[in-house]
Amino acid sequence: MSYTVLKALHIIFMVSWFAGLFYIVRLFIYHTEAQDKSEEEKNILSAQFKIMEKKLWWIITTPAMILTLVFGISMLIVNPALLKMPWMHLKLTFVVLLLVYHFVCQRIMSRLNKNIFKWNSNKLRLWNEVATLALVAIVFLVSMKNSLNWIYGTVGFFAVAVALMIGIKIYKRYRIKKQ
Repeated sequence: MSYTVLKALHIIFMVSWFAGLFYIVRLFIYHTEAQDKSEEEKNILSAQFKIMEKKLWWIITTPAMILTLVFGISMLIVNPALLKMPWMHLKLTFVVLLLVYHFVCQRIMSRLNKNIFKWNSNKLRLWNEVATLALVAIVFLVSMKNSLNWIYGTVGFFAVAVALMIGIKIYKRYRIKKQ
């Protein structure tokens, strides 16, 4: 398989993986908020969210993660010179952090399946933004490669993080006023 085909497959499954990661945490938020409903509503919604979470996780998110890794590693095997580039080391660091994020989400899902709610919806909303930050960092690293000025890149990364936090605060106030 050519490097460009491996790269295309890597990108396709990376997009699928991120879609799953973004959506699974939204489901966790809705699942958690369903606990504030009447007993009947709570039982119906919780059962449905457990099914949705399980299917999303095991049919889309985890297989996409595995295939992202398979095609990414294949690209490194076909083009080992990539491993000598500093931007690739940083990208791989973010990938490792994203894997940690993935498995923390799996643990959250496992707990929710057992009706253990350790995270409130506000913490889950913040948690959801961690994947966004990883996506922004990885895309900029790969797109800009060695032309990225590390000072501006670092400032930009934290600016995105601050903007996301401000957005979450504004949304929280909006939700409270709307209720």
